[in-house]
Amino acid sequence: MSEFPAILIGGPPHSGKSVLAYHLTRRLRQLRVDHYVLRAYPDGEGDWSYEADQNLVRAIRIKGIGDDRWVARIRRDIARRHLPLIVDVGGKPTPSQETIFDECTHAILLWPDEIAHQEWISRMERHGLPIIADLHSSLNGTDEIASTGPVVRGTISGLDRTNPKLGPAFDAVFEKVAGLFATDREALRRKHILEAPVDLAIDIERLAYTLKVPGNPPRWRPEDIPALIDYLPEHKPLGVYGRAPCWIYSALAAYSLPAEFWQFDPRYGWMKPPTLRISGKWNDAPWTVMYSQEGKVIRLYFALRHHYVDPIDAGGQPVPKVAPERSVILEGKLPLWLFTALTRTYAPYHAVFVSQPQLSDKPVKVSK
Repeated sequence: MSEFPAILIGGPPHSGKSVLAYHLTRRLRQLRVDHYVLRAYPDGEGDWSYEADQNLVRAIRIKGIGDDRWVARIRRDIARRHLPLIVDVGGKPTPSQETIFDECTHAILLWPDEIAHQEWISRMERHGLPIIADLHSSLNGTDEIASTGPVVRGTISGLDRTNPKLGPAFDAVFEKVAGLFATDREALRRKHILEAPVDLAIDIERLAYTLKVPGNPPRWRPEDIPALIDYLPEHKPLGVYGRAPCWIYSALAAYSLPAEFWQFDPRYGWMKPPTLRISGKWNDAPWTVMYSQEGKVIRLYFALRHHYVDPIDAGGQPVPKVAPERSVILEGKLPLWLFTALTRTYAPYHAVFVSQPQLSDKPVKVSK
């Protein structure tokens, strides 16, 4: 078992689990508490589903059921975590998916009625998970705190996706989570950086402050990319650690070519993006691709076939061939390592742009 906690957020559908996870991670980031949110149920959610245009969210959000192979991979990822985790397990786990609970260390329960409450209490008892917060979730009600320790009990309200109203119950839950996640942040980051398999490994957040990127935590902007790459030696092996948008990682992955590129992933630790191959035949790949042309620009929208893909399985997989002298826009709800893999595949032959829902229809150029 990892030295880091993994806090499960459980409850029936529409009880506010994903909203709670999102706002917990936002506040943790503001206080610079290192952690990771793993949305274990394959519903295609993430920070993008709260920060992007909601019409776009409804259009591209994925829903699906995880099979046994998927469950085994998620269990493995939680078990070998490299940071504290918040695990959103979805509202209707099957008996097979419920085994994911065995890899967690604590639980937060949200429930709309007593029937659902007892159902989820039974799940926690079956898997021996200690509960740190047990709350009735009422969208339009009022926060009521019956107890703050050792278990936060009462009513939490306002967990609305589009208009959240966070009150004292949220604050009490946050204090519990922050207490469990408390680590020597600088020592942890130094440890991870020293474990990098390359001589030059950068802490992207620390570098953001050096480059005077605004915000705390930093909010990277596309116009920050030139200063970022000018700061680093070109075509040298590079390791990147820390939180940043996919287009920042993609820009660094392209800039380091043809040398090695490594990135730190809370699930896998230090990893190289898998090598993909350009092919005219890609129908058997673990993703589908929607292809559209806008003048000399080719937009490739990638979607995972089975909601989850492992880097090991992705190695050597095909991606569409693009005609010469065309630029490529990469788009989709994909893991960060797949964006860097795609960028390094196309960058030697095409100008590459990366699209992110938070930036609406403004793709970011990440390679020459």
